[in-house]
Parts: sequence; C-alpha cells; structure tokens
Amino acid sequence: MKYTPEDGFPYYYDFVKNMNYQSLFSSSSTIEFLNSIGEEKAIYRYAPTKWNIKQIVGHITDHERIKIFRAFLMSRNESIELWGYDQNLLVKNSRFEELTLKQLIADFVNVRKASTSFIETLSKSQLKIKGMAQQYEITLEDFLKSIIGHEKHHITIIKERYI
Repeated sequence: MKYTPEDGFPYYYDFVKNMNYQSLFSSSSTIEFLNSIGEEKAIYRYAPTKWNIKQIVGHITDHERIKIFRAFLMSRNESIELWGYDQNLLVKNSRFEELTLKQLIADFVNVRKASTSFIETLSKSQLKIKGMAQQYEITLEDFLKSIIGHEKHHITIIKERYI
C-alpha cells in the first residue's frame, strides 16, 4: 500500500476498494474472530503504550458510529467536510477496560445492525453523492467502504501483533 493509517481515507479504502459495500457490512467474519478471543487475552497489549484488544474493539465501534453519522449527513446532501476526530481521547474517556469483551462485541454487533439498516435504505443516486474527506473528494459508497477498511486494518493488527 502506498498510504499509511495517518493518511486516513485512502489507506482504509485500499483494503476494500474492489469489494461490494453491502457484502462488507453483512460479513460476520470479524464478529466470529472476536468471539474466538478469550477475556484474558482481551487485556493484552503488545507494547505498554498500545491499546489492548478490548480498547481496539471499542475503538472500531466508536469509529463506525461516527462515520455512519457522517455518511447519513452526506446521503442527505448536507455539504460538510467529513472531519476527523481524536481517537486517543475517545478511548481514554471510555469504559472499554471495565467492560467485558462480550459486552464490547455485543455493542459492536448492535452498531453494525444499525449501520446495515441505514445502508439498505440508500439509493444508487445517493451512493454517488460526493463529499470531502480531508483533501480527497469521495463518493458516499467509497466512504462506506472505508469504514470496513478501517475495521479490517485493526483486525489485521490484532492477528499480527496480539494473537
């Protein structure tokens, strides 16, 4: 890949650019994988300053909540720039470490159901609506794909560095 996570949209989009956005949101592979991780492993950090698995799952869920709200605004032709957010601040001010991994997965599943419900209402013309993500002009469909690209990025990190 020619981009890094710091580049945002293009990096995450590259993970899934040739895939169908609906099948990406309906896939259960992430949930199945997360359910295979035990509670004791969920608190593991591969380095002292890195998030543990529970925090990563909470972050993935937060990210989807935020991005789906932005996708909703975009789908209604609300001309906004799809702004960034401080992921470290959100994780720091969460309760992820107090919750069980099962609770965090259940929350993720609920958010995914709401996301899927929303995307099922979109028309082909809405999917072509364009907006700005940083300096990149993108379609709503590509923006939706990048949400799952972000998830895939973090699941890859968990598999490579935590498990």
